[in-house]
Amino acid sequence: MNDEAPFYKNWRVLLLVLIILGSIAAITVSYSNGQLRFGNNLKYGLDLDGGSWLQVQLQGAIVQVDADPGKIVQVEFARLLSDPSVKIEGTSAGSFTFTTSKQTTQKTIDSFGFGTSTISSATGGGTRVTLQTSKDFLIQKYLKDSLNADVKQIPSSPGRPSTFEIRKAVTEDSLNAILKPVDGKVVPPFKEGVTPETRDETKKRLEDKLNPIALKQITITPIGDNYLLIDLPGVSIEEARKLALTPGKFEIRIQVQGNETQHVLYGDQITGVGVPQKEHGDAWGVSFELGDDGANALRDAAIQYGAVTNPNAHYLSMYLDDNLVFNAPLAPDLAKNIQSVPVKNMVATTGTGDAGQEKAKELQLHLRAGALPVPVKEAGSGEVPAPLGQKFKEQVAIAGLIALILVAIVVALRYKQPNIVIPMLSTSFSEVIMILGFAVVFGLQLDLATIAGIIAVIGTGVDHLIIITDEVLAGGALPPDKVYRSRISKAFAIIFAAAATVIVAMLPLILFMDSSALGGFAEITIAGVFIGVFIARPAYAVIIQGMLVESIDKTYIEED
Repeated sequence: MNDEAPFYKNWRVLLLVLIILGSIAAITVSYSNGQLRFGNNLKYGLDLDGGSWLQVQLQGAIVQVDADPGKIVQVEFARLLSDPSVKIEGTSAGSFTFTTSKQTTQKTIDSFGFGTSTISSATGGGTRVTLQTSKDFLIQKYLKDSLNADVKQIPSSPGRPSTFEIRKAVTEDSLNAILKPVDGKVVPPFKEGVTPETRDETKKRLEDKLNPIALKQITITPIGDNYLLIDLPGVSIEEARKLALTPGKFEIRIQVQGNETQHVLYGDQITGVGVPQKEHGDAWGVSFELGDDGANALRDAAIQYGAVTNPNAHYLSMYLDDNLVFNAPLAPDLAKNIQSVPVKNMVATTGTGDAGQEKAKELQLHLRAGALPVPVKEAGSGEVPAPLGQKFKEQVAIAGLIALILVAIVVALRYKQPNIVIPMLSTSFSEVIMILGFAVVFGLQLDLATIAGIIAVIGTGVDHLIIITDEVLAGGALPPDKVYRSRISKAFAIIFAAAATVIVAMLPLILFMDSSALGGFAEITIAGVFIGVFIARPAYAVIIQGMLVESIDKTYIEED
């Protein structure tokens, strides 16, 4: 007789049962709006649910640029002041002095956004201006104004020309033509594309825009630095293009009286948005810049409706797709200054502490939501009609069922003992349930590739269970406990080696392959291997020993 505790009280078996129950709950139970709901929580990809996909290319370039900063100051202020006689008198580190025949003010010079200035009267009339700024900033500002595009500086090695990310489709020849008036040029290599940070920012903004609109979870997968693959389940290709490629409508309105507001400007008149940072003491905020038309429109509206004299009674409100995202009055200094000159550079403050920082991050996204960080163009598209997706789903279910039946037949023919066949098949089926539970918990979508991964895991799992069973039954009978443990150790040495081989083979698909289908296949396969090796296989080893021991005990009682 066997005096040990029943196998079903072993902690490995209890862990297996607990995770199976948790997986079933994850698949079938959800909680929302204070209520428990029962249903199917599995998420299906386009292959099984129908919908469309878009591949979009991010337009931009990463370039090294060199130019004469003095020339930039001369050319730009000659244009801005409508004075071809602007002349550079002196330059030094971070300081540029020029004269203009026009009478101007410090407020006007500073409003152009090239840096802080001091002014004095020039000999023979006009104005002498000393501008405090830097070469890198001047090049960035010149590119930004000339291209009418967002330009970001990228840290570069000391001694190397300044590196910039131009968030617009440009060519090397067109940039050299723009830089020629300021004695500038592009320093090779010229690289089309954007930085990983810009790619991720674009992905984040598309997710924020698309997922609240769509009926089902939309996934966006980066492909290299320049492409995004967007899966839109349940969405037609025409609607997909409209959602993904059309910018949202961002609008700034001014409070007239009561709750009545008046339109001031749209998001395309915002030419730049800064990063969240502490702007005034401990208060978080986001800086943004208006174009000439936007600055003029804001000044005119503020004067017309009295916001310059009584800002607390005339809030500025920001709307994204007609939803209010921010409102606040003009700061007293801004209200005073805007009366005399259009102000382009502003800061929207959102409060202090973590709450203020989170609001600043959200506001940054909203300010930029009218247009993506970089222009995108469609590089590929496709559609799976819903009826075809449903047919694929049915075919996959049938294929999975047939796979389980064929495995059951092979195992039954090999062992011909229910106390071996039933635990083996039950363990294999439990792995499927745990993998599906894993997919729900981690938000993985099931498509043809991931289903193929699950079927592959079933096959390798049964192989491992056969290894365990054959080791246990080597010699035709259940061995003594010491020998059994030795054989189990040998079996698991083989299993761990095989599992490590599978994981190593799958890792390149996750790390280096950009296809979402192959990535999903690899993820589900690796998850299945871990679940099997560390949960299902150890429990099966305990179960099969217990079942065989009980069989021997029953035989002994009958013969006694």
